[in-house]
Amino acid sequence: MATLPRARFAALSFWQKMAIGLSLFIVFAFGQFALRGFVDVGKAPPIMHVHGLVMLAWLGLLVTQALLAGRGGLSIHRRLGWASAAMVPLMVASMSALCFTALRLQIQPPFFTPAYFLATVHVGAALFALLVVLAITHRRQPDWHRRLMLGSTILLTDPALGRVLPMPLIVPWGEWLSLAIQLGFVALILRHDRRTLGHVHPATSAAAMAVLLSHVLTELLAITPVWIDLAMRISAA
Repeated sequence: MATLPRARFAALSFWQKMAIGLSLFIVFAFGQFALRGFVDVGKAPPIMHVHGLVMLAWLGLLVTQALLAGRGGLSIHRRLGWASAAMVPLMVASMSALCFTALRLQIQPPFFTPAYFLATVHVGAALFALLVVLAITHRRQPDWHRRLMLGSTILLTDPALGRVLPMPLIVPWGEWLSLAIQLGFVALILRHDRRTLGHVHPATSAAAMAVLLSHVLTELLAITPVWIDLAMRISAA
Protein backbone atom coordinates (compact mmCIF):
# COMPACT_ATOMS: atom_id res chain seq x y z
CA MET A 1 0.00 0.00 0.00
CA ALA A 2 2.88 2.37 0.81
CA THR A 3 4.14 2.03 -2.74
CA LEU A 4 0.92 3.46 -4.21
CA PRO A 5 1.50 7.10 -3.12
CA ARG A 6 5.11 6.81 -4.28
CA ALA A 7 4.00 5.52 -7.65
CA ARG A 8 1.50 8.35 -8.02
CA PHE A 9 4.13 10.92 -7.08
CA ALA A 10 6.62 9.39 -9.52
CA ALA A 11 4.00 9.67 -12.27
CA LEU A 12 3.84 13.45 -11.84
CA SER A 13 5.76 15.61 -14.29
CA PHE A 14 8.65 17.84 -13.24
CA TRP A 15 6.37 20.88 -13.53
CA GLN A 16 3.68 19.34 -11.37
CA LYS A 17 6.20 18.37 -8.70
CA MET A 18 7.67 21.89 -8.68
CA ALA A 19 4.24 23.55 -8.39
CA ILE A 20 3.21 21.23 -5.57
CA GLY A 21 6.56 21.46 -3.80
CA LEU A 22 6.78 25.26 -3.85
CA SER A 23 3.14 25.62 -2.78
CA LEU A 24 3.57 23.20 0.12
CA PHE A 25 6.73 24.99 1.22
CA ILE A 26 4.95 28.37 1.32
CA VAL A 27 2.00 26.95 3.30
CA PHE A 28 4.34 25.12 5.68
CA ALA A 29 6.47 28.22 6.27
CA PHE A 30 3.56 30.42 7.29
CA GLY A 31 1.81 27.61 9.17
CA GLN A 32 4.78 26.71 11.37
CA PHE A 33 5.43 30.42 12.02
CA ALA A 34 1.92 30.81 13.44
CA LEU A 35 2.07 27.53 15.37
CA ARG A 36 5.29 28.64 17.06
CA GLY A 37 3.42 31.60 18.48
CA PHE A 38 4.93 34.37 16.38
CA VAL A 39 1.47 35.44 15.21
CA ASP A 40 -1.49 36.09 17.47
CA VAL A 41 -4.13 34.86 15.05
CA GLY A 42 -6.98 36.10 17.21
CA LYS A 43 -5.66 39.66 17.26
CA ALA A 44 -4.46 39.77 13.66
CA PRO A 45 -6.09 42.55 11.57
CA PRO A 46 -8.82 41.33 9.16
CA ILE A 47 -6.70 42.08 6.09
CA MET A 48 -4.18 39.50 7.28
CA HIS A 49 -6.85 36.80 7.18
CA VAL A 50 -8.11 38.06 3.82
CA HIS A 51 -4.61 37.97 2.35
CA GLY A 52 -4.05 34.48 3.75
CA LEU A 53 -7.24 33.20 2.13
CA VAL A 54 -6.36 34.87 -1.19
CA MET A 55 -2.88 33.33 -1.09
CA LEU A 56 -4.25 29.86 -0.30
CA ALA A 57 -6.76 30.20 -3.15
CA TRP A 58 -3.98 31.22 -5.53
CA LEU A 59 -1.73 28.31 -4.54
CA GLY A 60 -4.64 25.88 -4.76
CA LEU A 61 -5.45 27.15 -8.23
CA LEU A 62 -1.78 26.90 -9.24
CA VAL A 63 -1.58 23.23 -8.21
CA THR A 64 -4.95 22.44 -9.80
CA GLN A 65 -3.84 24.03 -13.06
CA ALA A 66 -0.57 22.11 -13.06
CA LEU A 67 -2.38 18.81 -12.51
CA LEU A 68 -4.99 19.57 -15.18
CA ALA A 69 -2.34 20.50 -17.75
CA GLY A 70 -0.51 17.25 -17.13
CA ARG A 71 -3.59 15.04 -17.31
CA GLY A 72 -5.09 16.26 -20.54
CA GLY A 73 -7.65 18.58 -18.98
CA LEU A 74 -6.59 21.48 -21.14
CA SER A 75 -10.08 22.82 -21.80
CA ILE A 76 -10.74 23.20 -18.07
CA HIS A 77 -7.19 24.45 -17.58
CA ARG A 78 -7.78 27.26 -20.08
CA ARG A 79 -11.08 28.28 -18.50
CA LEU A 80 -9.55 28.34 -15.03
CA GLY A 81 -6.67 30.34 -16.49
CA TRP A 82 -8.94 33.35 -16.80
CA ALA A 83 -9.87 32.96 -13.13
CA SER A 84 -6.15 33.10 -12.41
CA ALA A 85 -5.86 36.28 -14.43
CA ALA A 86 -8.70 37.85 -12.46
CA MET A 87 -7.00 36.93 -9.19
CA VAL A 88 -3.73 38.72 -9.97
CA PRO A 89 -5.05 42.22 -9.08
CA LEU A 90 -6.60 40.72 -5.94
CA MET A 91 -3.25 39.18 -4.95
CA VAL A 92 -1.39 42.45 -5.47
CA ALA A 93 -4.06 44.52 -3.71
CA SER A 94 -4.12 42.22 -0.66
CA MET A 95 -0.31 42.30 -0.43
CA SER A 96 -0.26 46.09 -0.58
CA ALA A 97 -3.17 46.53 1.85
CA LEU A 98 -1.56 44.18 4.37
CA CYS A 99 1.73 46.04 4.05
CA PHE A 100 0.09 49.42 4.67
CA THR A 101 -1.85 48.04 7.64
CA ALA A 102 1.25 46.45 9.16
CA LEU A 103 3.16 49.73 8.85
CA ARG A 104 0.34 51.76 10.41
CA LEU A 105 -0.01 49.29 13.30
CA GLN A 106 3.77 48.90 13.47
CA ILE A 107 3.56 45.11 13.34
CA GLN A 108 5.98 44.61 10.47
CA PRO A 109 8.96 42.33 11.25
CA PRO A 110 11.10 44.25 13.78
CA PHE A 111 14.30 43.51 11.90
CA PHE A 112 12.96 45.38 8.83
CA THR A 113 12.92 49.15 8.58
CA PRO A 114 9.58 50.59 7.39
CA ALA A 115 11.22 51.57 4.08
CA TYR A 116 12.62 48.08 3.54
CA PHE A 117 9.31 46.40 4.37
CA LEU A 118 7.39 48.72 2.04
CA ALA A 119 9.92 48.02 -0.71
CA THR A 120 10.15 44.24 -0.37
CA VAL A 121 6.35 43.83 -0.46
CA HIS A 122 5.70 46.11 -3.42
CA VAL A 123 8.71 45.15 -5.52
CA GLY A 124 7.85 41.49 -5.01
CA ALA A 125 4.18 42.09 -5.84
CA ALA A 126 5.00 44.04 -9.00
CA LEU A 127 7.42 41.42 -10.32
CA PHE A 128 5.03 38.61 -9.39
CA ALA A 129 2.26 40.30 -11.40
CA LEU A 130 4.63 40.94 -14.31
CA LEU A 131 5.65 37.28 -14.59
CA VAL A 132 2.04 36.08 -14.36
CA VAL A 133 0.93 38.54 -17.05
CA LEU A 134 3.82 37.39 -19.26
CA ALA A 135 2.81 33.77 -18.62
CA ILE A 136 -0.76 34.57 -19.68
CA THR A 137 0.42 36.27 -22.87
CA HIS A 138 2.48 33.14 -23.62
CA ARG A 139 -0.35 30.73 -22.74
CA ARG A 140 -0.20 29.15 -26.19
CA GLN A 141 3.51 28.43 -25.71
CA PRO A 142 3.61 25.87 -22.88
CA ASP A 143 7.40 25.97 -22.61
CA TRP A 144 7.26 29.69 -21.77
CA HIS A 145 4.03 29.57 -19.80
CA ARG A 146 5.00 26.92 -17.27
CA ARG A 147 8.45 28.43 -16.59
CA LEU A 148 7.07 31.93 -16.07
CA MET A 149 4.37 30.64 -13.73
CA LEU A 150 6.95 28.78 -11.65
CA GLY A 151 9.09 31.92 -11.65
CA SER A 152 6.19 33.92 -10.21
CA THR A 153 5.74 31.26 -7.52
CA ILE A 154 9.43 31.36 -6.61
CA LEU A 155 9.01 35.10 -5.99
CA LEU A 156 6.28 34.22 -3.46
CA THR A 157 8.76 32.11 -1.48
CA ASP A 158 10.62 35.22 -0.27
CA PRO A 159 8.19 36.06 2.57
CA ALA A 160 7.93 32.34 3.32
CA LEU A 161 11.71 32.13 3.72
CA GLY A 162 11.49 35.07 6.10
CA ARG A 163 9.35 32.84 8.35
CA VAL A 164 11.73 29.87 8.19
CA LEU A 165 15.19 31.43 8.34
CA PRO A 166 16.41 32.90 11.67
CA MET A 167 16.31 36.43 10.25
CA PRO A 168 17.07 38.33 13.51
CA LEU A 169 20.28 36.33 13.85
CA ILE A 170 21.54 36.72 10.30
CA VAL A 171 20.85 40.41 9.59
CA PRO A 172 22.07 41.84 7.20
CA TRP A 173 22.85 38.59 5.38
CA GLY A 174 19.32 37.20 5.49
CA GLU A 175 18.39 39.06 2.32
CA TRP A 176 21.16 37.42 0.35
CA LEU A 177 20.64 33.97 1.87
CA SER A 178 17.00 34.20 0.80
CA LEU A 179 18.15 35.21 -2.69
CA ALA A 180 20.54 32.24 -2.84
CA ILE A 181 17.78 29.80 -1.88
CA GLN A 182 15.38 31.28 -4.42
CA LEU A 183 18.04 31.03 -7.12
CA GLY A 184 18.48 27.42 -6.00
CA PHE A 185 14.81 26.84 -6.88
CA VAL A 186 15.45 28.43 -10.29
CA ALA A 187 18.52 26.20 -10.66
CA LEU A 188 16.24 23.15 -10.50
CA ILE A 189 14.44 24.46 -13.59
CA LEU A 190 17.77 25.30 -15.23
CA ARG A 191 19.01 21.75 -14.65
CA HIS A 192 15.77 20.38 -16.13
CA ASP A 193 16.26 22.67 -19.15
CA ARG A 194 19.74 21.33 -19.76
CA ARG A 195 18.57 17.74 -19.45
CA THR A 196 15.56 18.11 -21.76
CA LEU A 197 16.54 20.96 -24.10
CA GLY A 198 20.32 20.98 -23.95
CA HIS A 199 20.31 24.68 -23.06
CA VAL A 200 18.72 27.16 -20.67
CA HIS A 201 15.29 28.33 -21.81
CA PRO A 202 14.91 32.14 -22.09
CA ALA A 203 11.92 32.03 -19.72
CA THR A 204 14.11 30.40 -17.07
CA SER A 205 16.62 33.21 -17.48
CA ALA A 206 13.76 35.72 -17.15
CA ALA A 207 12.64 34.07 -13.91
CA ALA A 208 16.18 34.20 -12.53
CA MET A 209 16.47 37.87 -13.49
CA ALA A 210 13.16 38.67 -11.77
CA VAL A 211 14.31 36.98 -8.56
CA LEU A 212 17.62 38.86 -8.63
CA LEU A 213 15.93 42.18 -9.40
CA SER A 214 13.46 41.72 -6.55
CA HIS A 215 16.30 41.79 -4.01
CA VAL A 216 18.47 44.42 -5.68
CA LEU A 217 15.58 46.85 -6.22
CA THR A 218 14.39 46.30 -2.65
CA GLU A 219 17.81 47.17 -1.25
CA LEU A 220 18.09 50.27 -3.44
CA LEU A 221 14.61 51.56 -2.61
CA ALA A 222 15.12 50.96 1.10
CA ILE A 223 17.96 53.51 1.17
CA THR A 224 16.31 56.07 -1.13
CA PRO A 225 15.35 59.23 0.84
CA VAL A 226 12.03 59.74 -0.96
CA TRP A 227 11.03 56.13 -0.31
CA ILE A 228 12.11 56.34 3.33
CA ASP A 229 9.99 59.48 3.76
CA LEU A 230 7.00 57.75 2.16
CA ALA A 231 7.33 54.76 4.49
CA MET A 232 7.57 56.99 7.54
CA ARG A 233 4.46 58.95 6.51
CA ILE A 234 2.53 55.70 6.04
CA SER A 235 3.68 54.50 9.46
CA ALA A 236 2.58 57.76 11.08
CA ALA A 237 -0.84 57.84 9.41
